[in-house]
Amino acid sequence: MKLFYSPTSPFVRKVLVVAHELGLADRIARVSCAAHPVNRDQSIIAHNPLGQVPTLVLEDGRMLADSRVICEYLNDLAGGSIFPAGPRRWDALVEQTVADGLLDAALLGRYERAVRPPEKLWQEWLDGQIDKIHSALAGIERAAPDWGERVDIGTISSGCALGYLDLRFEDLGWRDRYPAARDWYARFDERPSMRETRLG
Repeated sequence: MKLFYSPTSPFVRKVLVVAHELGLADRIARVSCAAHPVNRDQSIIAHNPLGQVPTLVLEDGRMLADSRVICEYLNDLAGGSIFPAGPRRWDALVEQTVADGLLDAALLGRYERAVRPPEKLWQEWLDGQIDKIHSALAGIERAAPDWGERVDIGTISSGCALGYLDLRFEDLGWRDRYPAARDWYARFDERPSMRETRLG
């Protein structure tokens, strides 16, 4: 399998954490690329018309796009339990959605600051994205005390989201405002799968 990736993409990281947890990391070759919202990388578009990472190309040439799809495929391939069965599945999927929503807002905020020319920056729109990040963090803060040692798509997604804030939004100071999330993340981030996939 070939994974089109960027070393700073939190969605790529989510896929790689799942691969490590399932024992599949050594079966995935990483293909470096330059995904960008304006200067679109044609090497990705040749496989995925959206031109986004992560994009996974299977041995038979089929393409899988979007971290949610790729993670579920890897879990199915390994016969894993990253996607729980029964009622817990819905909790984990909602947690994934909240974490991915945080990342969507963070990436849009990052693009607003780093890609848009300064004279065209829309501060009110950027403030809205930051507010969405805080709303998602508040949701993680409420859930984190009950996570314990859980390792599933909900906690993995949340860990990758918090790691991305450390990389791109250090000025947010999220640890001071969300102590339960901070304490949970301090433990979860020491998992081998998280250490092996640090962003940057």
